[in-house]
Amino acid sequence: MSQSRLRTAVPASRRLVIAALTAAALVGSLAACSSGGTTPEPSDVAVVDGGELVVGAEQEPDCADWIATCGGSIWGTYVMQIPTMPSVFQTRLVDDDWQPVPSDLVTGEPEVVVADDGTQTITYSINPEAVWSDGEPITSADFAYTALQIRDGDDIFDKTGYDRITAVDSSDPATAVVTLNSAYAGWRTLFSVYGIMPAHLLEGQDRAAIMADGYDFSGGPWKIEKWTRGTSVTLVPNENYWGEKPHLDKVTFLFLPDTTAAFQALKSGQVSVLAPTPQLDALTQIDAGLPGIRSQVDARSGNLEAIWLNNSAAPFDSVAVRQALAYSIDRDAIVKRLFGSLGIDKAQQSFNSPMVAPFAGDDFSQYSLDLDKVDELMTGDGWEKNGDDVWAKGGETATFSIKTLAGNKRRDLTVQVLQSQLKDAGFEMTIDQVTPADLFGTIAPQGDFQAGIWALVDTFPDPTLSSTFSSVNIPSEANGFSGINFYRANIPGLDDLLAQVDTEVDQDARIQVSKEADSLIAENVPSLPLDVVPNVLLWSEKVGGPLQINPIEGPFWNLAEWGLAG
Repeated sequence: MSQSRLRTAVPASRRLVIAALTAAALVGSLAACSSGGTTPEPSDVAVVDGGELVVGAEQEPDCADWIATCGGSIWGTYVMQIPTMPSVFQTRLVDDDWQPVPSDLVTGEPEVVVADDGTQTITYSINPEAVWSDGEPITSADFAYTALQIRDGDDIFDKTGYDRITAVDSSDPATAVVTLNSAYAGWRTLFSVYGIMPAHLLEGQDRAAIMADGYDFSGGPWKIEKWTRGTSVTLVPNENYWGEKPHLDKVTFLFLPDTTAAFQALKSGQVSVLAPTPQLDALTQIDAGLPGIRSQVDARSGNLEAIWLNNSAAPFDSVAVRQALAYSIDRDAIVKRLFGSLGIDKAQQSFNSPMVAPFAGDDFSQYSLDLDKVDELMTGDGWEKNGDDVWAKGGETATFSIKTLAGNKRRDLTVQVLQSQLKDAGFEMTIDQVTPADLFGTIAPQGDFQAGIWALVDTFPDPTLSSTFSSVNIPSEANGFSGINFYRANIPGLDDLLAQVDTEVDQDARIQVSKEADSLIAENVPSLPLDVVPNVLLWSEKVGGPLQINPIEGPFWNLAEWGLAG
């Protein structure tokens, strides 16, 4: 099931490895700063009930229909989905490791049985106290509705896992029995990454239209009071939530995509909390000190940034060209330039993120700057340098455009450095700045690009490279442009390996086959990993509660526990 979301300021998706990164260089104003192997201690200041809080949000989502392609923004997940949509599993800190644990939607760990014929059944016992915000109970009908909307729908962000479902028995309202046609090792992602939707409100209705601009139902501690497009989203407490009620009367997320403007709003008191991607000017300001502001940095992150290549578009429809590109770039130098002040200076060597480190290899480490290797690969593929010192073949040149998001200074620097390095290697790269809505709404799903740079954000601690690189997840007109294999990767033998990763229930065997898949991916370079982007949280001293970065569910995962400092 989709475990990745897209991050525009760092476009994103979902996998990763527990990297030993250090953030020790961030001192001064930092109240808590992590090294890669440890989790920062939460700031836990006593709070009073009542009051309002304004939080800066780096990105506005395109829609609030979380199962659709337009709902792929990680900031939509942070700001609206997690606070309002009930889910079976939540990611919580267990023995200094972020792990999935059953939420209070269910009475405990679901029962899982794999039959002799290979089918798998999962039985969910629903908490009898769980109700929607209108007072209606959450039932097995909601599980059935959600499962079939994802399995059978068009324009679905990711169907992984749900495409195995053959039946949902909802005859007992308190118990949902889901049957899969084969064992699925990542079964905990089901009804967790997307959550559960209310069948009694959406069945037979146009779900996409109802949820496009927000919705008035909730199965979480918060409800969406208002979404003012281009300005803000406001949450208020869900009075019928059966769990811990929020301390605050209202939280407004103010959209501030410009880093400079966001920091000015924080310093002026217009907003009290920011979770900025580590832009260069942001790091400079943190280093200089922000009076009255507390900070936390965590290098254990699920934010994996990469150069994404369209494997079906020239010149990257050639494996040799993709390999040559990988040898044209000094990735370590780029990472050091971006995150050196955080003690991070090594490129990411797998598309499995630090959040699923045991499943990751380091096979991309074979690619470092080597212009002789570039020449060997390109000439071997029939290319020659023209008079402009650019590779040419059959009347075409190795010229390509890279899509990037406007207004991101760190990203701007990245593409400028790439442009210079690639020019030295004989590639001509132009830069095309686009909006998140255009990139993830139409350009990427329809394959209307040659290359792009964004990040995938892990939204569940389980490996799901199949959602990114399995050929069945290539968006097309035939499948309603569902899936996030925007890169049109179709590597012989890879689908079978990724299917084994999804299916194998023995942990050691699963790790082994995952590393085999990693090796095959690196050999074919369908795209090129760059870095893992650390998480940063900044907040005013007037904010209390156990503030702590959750690398899977984001900075506002426990917003109900926040409040004004007492």
